[in-house]
Amino acid sequence: MLKAAVAAGTMLTPLGSARAATPQVMFDAYEPAYFTADEWAFVRAACARLIPSDGDGPGAIEAHVPIFIDKQMTAEFGTGADWFMEGPHDPGADPFLGFQSPLTPAQIYREAIAAIDAWCKAEKGSRFAALDAPTQDNVLQNLQGGKVPLSPELRDFFAFLLQNSKEGYFADPMYGGNFKMAGWKHIGFPGARGAFREWAHDKGDAYPLGPVSISGERG
Repeated sequence: MLKAAVAAGTMLTPLGSARAATPQVMFDAYEPAYFTADEWAFVRAACARLIPSDGDGPGAIEAHVPIFIDKQMTAEFGTGADWFMEGPHDPGADPFLGFQSPLTPAQIYREAIAAIDAWCKAEKGSRFAALDAPTQDNVLQNLQGGKVPLSPELRDFFAFLLQNSKEGYFADPMYGGNFKMAGWKHIGFPGARGAFREWAHDKGDAYPLGPVSISGERG
């Protein structure tokens, strides 16, 4: 799905065989810090389609990507703590002029999810999370293509969702995603190891050691 993004290397299609009972149980037991129940259902469903579990590696759910996104909503990114948020704002201005919404990313998530769910009910008969996978893919394609009517203040939502999903897949596990360094293991990234010069050559030898997180956890 989202073929243009796939071609550009911005979408991931990892695998369901990497599912494990413990990660799923831990994921299901998580209590969102920011999202309401309906918002959490949307984020879980959307992430599961952006990085599905039927490719060649762990999917977003196995990597706990939605948990990463929820934690980001109450952190500096979600609150726009490091952004210049003073007006004047012109949400309808050319996107190349930069971020123009008066809303923080967390507010954009909240309002956009409500608007998309309302559109899905009207056009597809149910909220996004209750739709089948092909229909969810179609909604995300329409969202990416600007065919789901969102106010100008919310136009960055899909870009945030996709970027945050990739970040949650590959960021250090200390931020809530990349559970058990699943994303790093999938691509062979060594993580925060201090040195691996002996493997930095063009012989093509596979890196023999698992990744290490900032906290010292070993994969």
